[in-house]
Parts: sequence; structure tokens; C-alpha cells
Amino acid sequence: MVECEGRKEMEEVKESRFKRICVFCGSSPGNKSSYKDAAIELGNELVSRNIDLVYGGGSIGLMGLVSQAVYDGGRHVIG
Repeated sequence: MVECEGRKEMEEVKESRFKRICVFCGSSPGNKSSYKDAAIELGNELVSRNIDLVYGGGSIGLMGLVSQAVYDGGRHVIG
């Protein structure tokens, strides 16, 4: 279920053929809050598609946000 403009809609998300995806991004949160939001959204999207994360191992900045979102969503995180 996805929330759009204050209302909830059913949206079918196809499960990916990928089991794991490797992501590398900054160890800084960036200058814009949209970078932080996009990193968290990426992590949540991986979770929704049952995709595990392989990443550079950083726990700070954008990389930390992606990995934490995937981990919090119950998927495997390999760093």
C-alpha cells in the first residue's frame, strides 16, 4: 500500500528478479535534504522488492541511511 497526497492506494509492486544490489554512495549526508530523503527511499524500495543490499560498509552519511533503511526493513545487509 502506498500513500499519495494524504490518501492510501493499493499499488502492486513486482518482485525483482535481482536478489541483491550493490550500492555505493557518499559518506556525507549531502547539502540538500532531498539527498537524505532519496537514500531512505531507495532503502525502502529495496525492502519492498525483497532485495538485499551489498554496500561499502559505511554507517554514516547517505550510505548509512540506505543500509539502515534496508536493515530496519528486515533484509540482509552485507558490507
